[in-house]
Amino acid sequence: MKSFAAAIRNGETGFAVHNSVFLPFHCEIISIWIGKEMSLLSVPDEITDLLDGEVIGIREGESYTNLVFRKWGDLSRELGNHKGHIILQAVEKGDDLFKRENRHYIRMGFHDHDKELSFEIVNDPFEL
Repeated sequence: MKSFAAAIRNGETGFAVHNSVFLPFHCEIISIWIGKEMSLLSVPDEITDLLDGEVIGIREGESYTNLVFRKWGDLSRELGNHKGHIILQAVEKGDDLFKRENRHYIRMGFHDHDKELSFEIVNDPFEL
Protein backbone atom coordinates (compact mmCIF):
# COMPACT_ATOMS: atom_id res chain seq x y z
CA MET A 1 0.00 0.00 0.00
CA LYS A 2 1.46 3.35 -1.09
CA SER A 3 0.87 6.49 0.96
CA PHE A 4 -0.35 9.58 -0.89
CA ALA A 5 1.56 11.87 1.46
CA ALA A 6 4.83 10.06 0.70
CA ALA A 7 4.13 9.99 -3.06
CA ILE A 8 3.40 13.72 -3.13
CA ARG A 9 6.39 14.54 -0.92
CA ASN A 10 8.63 12.53 -3.29
CA GLY A 11 7.29 14.35 -6.36
CA GLU A 12 5.82 11.25 -7.97
CA THR A 13 3.63 11.85 -10.99
CA GLY A 14 0.66 10.07 -12.49
CA PHE A 15 -0.75 10.02 -15.98
CA ALA A 16 -4.03 10.23 -17.86
CA VAL A 17 -5.33 8.07 -20.71
CA HIS A 18 -8.50 9.57 -22.21
CA ASN A 19 -11.06 9.50 -19.35
CA SER A 20 -8.83 7.52 -16.98
CA VAL A 21 -6.19 8.69 -14.48
CA PHE A 22 -3.51 6.58 -12.82
CA LEU A 23 -2.35 7.70 -9.36
CA PRO A 24 0.95 6.46 -7.87
CA PHE A 25 -0.63 5.83 -4.46
CA HIS A 26 -3.59 4.38 -2.56
CA CYS A 27 -6.17 6.27 -0.50
CA GLU A 28 -9.71 6.13 0.84
CA ILE A 29 -11.68 8.56 -1.30
CA ILE A 30 -14.46 10.55 0.34
CA SER A 31 -15.41 12.74 -2.63
CA ILE A 32 -14.06 13.86 -5.99
CA TRP A 33 -14.41 17.27 -7.63
CA ILE A 34 -13.66 17.73 -11.29
CA GLY A 35 -13.83 20.92 -13.27
CA LYS A 36 -12.41 24.02 -14.78
CA GLU A 37 -10.22 26.34 -12.73
CA MET A 38 -12.32 27.91 -10.01
CA SER A 39 -13.92 31.28 -10.69
CA LEU A 40 -17.16 32.98 -9.84
CA LEU A 41 -18.65 31.48 -13.01
CA SER A 42 -17.44 27.90 -12.80
CA VAL A 43 -18.51 25.34 -10.27
CA PRO A 44 -16.87 21.90 -10.32
CA ASP A 45 -18.85 18.70 -10.49
CA GLU A 46 -18.78 16.89 -7.16
CA ILE A 47 -18.89 13.11 -7.18
CA THR A 48 -19.80 11.43 -3.91
CA ASP A 49 -21.46 8.25 -5.17
CA LEU A 50 -18.47 5.98 -5.67
CA LEU A 51 -20.37 2.70 -5.44
CA ASP A 52 -22.42 2.22 -8.58
CA GLY A 53 -19.62 2.42 -11.14
CA GLU A 54 -21.92 4.38 -13.44
CA VAL A 55 -20.15 7.72 -12.99
CA ILE A 56 -16.70 6.58 -11.87
CA GLY A 57 -14.85 3.30 -11.81
CA ILE A 58 -12.12 2.64 -9.24
CA ARG A 59 -9.46 -0.04 -9.52
CA GLU A 60 -6.43 -0.59 -7.31
CA GLY A 61 -3.23 -2.28 -8.32
CA GLU A 62 -0.40 -3.19 -6.00
CA SER A 63 1.19 0.27 -6.25
CA TYR A 64 -1.43 2.48 -7.93
CA THR A 65 -5.06 3.59 -8.07
CA ASN A 66 -6.90 3.96 -11.38
CA LEU A 67 -9.96 6.22 -11.62
CA VAL A 68 -12.15 6.05 -14.74
CA PHE A 69 -14.48 9.02 -15.25
CA ARG A 70 -17.21 7.42 -17.36
CA LYS A 71 -19.11 10.62 -18.23
CA TRP A 72 -16.06 12.60 -19.38
CA GLY A 73 -14.02 12.52 -22.56
CA ASP A 74 -10.30 13.17 -22.88
CA LEU A 75 -9.40 14.64 -19.47
CA SER A 76 -5.96 15.93 -20.48
CA ARG A 77 -7.45 17.83 -23.42
CA GLU A 78 -10.34 19.23 -21.35
CA LEU A 79 -8.28 20.11 -18.25
CA GLY A 80 -4.72 20.41 -19.61
CA ASN A 81 -2.63 23.57 -19.88
CA HIS A 82 -3.90 24.65 -16.44
CA LYS A 83 -7.56 24.81 -17.60
CA GLY A 84 -8.80 22.61 -14.80
CA HIS A 85 -8.08 19.98 -12.19
CA ILE A 86 -9.42 17.11 -10.17
CA ILE A 87 -9.59 17.33 -6.38
CA LEU A 88 -9.80 14.24 -4.19
CA GLN A 89 -10.96 14.54 -0.60
CA ALA A 90 -9.26 11.53 0.92
CA VAL A 91 -7.61 9.89 3.90
CA GLU A 92 -4.68 7.50 3.99
CA LYS A 93 -5.70 3.84 3.84
CA GLY A 94 -6.32 2.64 7.39
CA ASP A 95 -6.62 6.13 8.92
CA ASP A 96 -9.73 7.19 10.82
CA LEU A 97 -11.79 9.23 8.35
CA PHE A 98 -13.89 10.66 11.20
CA LYS A 99 -10.91 12.68 12.45
CA ARG A 100 -10.76 15.99 10.60
CA GLU A 101 -6.95 16.10 10.74
CA ASN A 102 -6.79 12.89 8.68
CA ARG A 103 -8.87 14.29 5.79
CA HIS A 104 -6.93 16.01 3.02
CA TYR A 105 -7.60 17.59 -0.36
CA ILE A 106 -5.33 16.32 -3.11
CA ARG A 107 -5.19 18.47 -6.25
CA MET A 108 -4.32 16.73 -9.52
CA GLY A 109 -2.94 19.15 -12.07
CA PHE A 110 -3.07 18.61 -15.84
CA HIS A 111 -0.24 20.85 -17.02
CA ASP A 112 0.05 20.02 -20.68
CA HIS A 113 -1.13 17.60 -23.30
CA ASP A 114 1.55 14.96 -22.63
CA LYS A 115 -0.92 13.49 -20.09
CA GLU A 116 1.36 13.74 -17.03
CA LEU A 117 -0.30 14.59 -13.70
CA SER A 118 1.18 16.36 -10.73
CA PHE A 119 -0.19 16.24 -7.19
CA GLU A 120 -0.29 18.61 -4.26
CA ILE A 121 -2.10 18.69 -0.94
CA VAL A 122 -4.17 21.87 -0.63
CA ASN A 123 -5.84 23.32 2.45
CA ASP A 124 -8.95 24.72 0.79
CA PRO A 125 -10.00 23.69 -2.71
CA PHE A 126 -11.97 26.91 -3.10
CA GLU A 127 -8.83 29.03 -2.76
CA LEU A 128 -6.88 27.81 -5.78
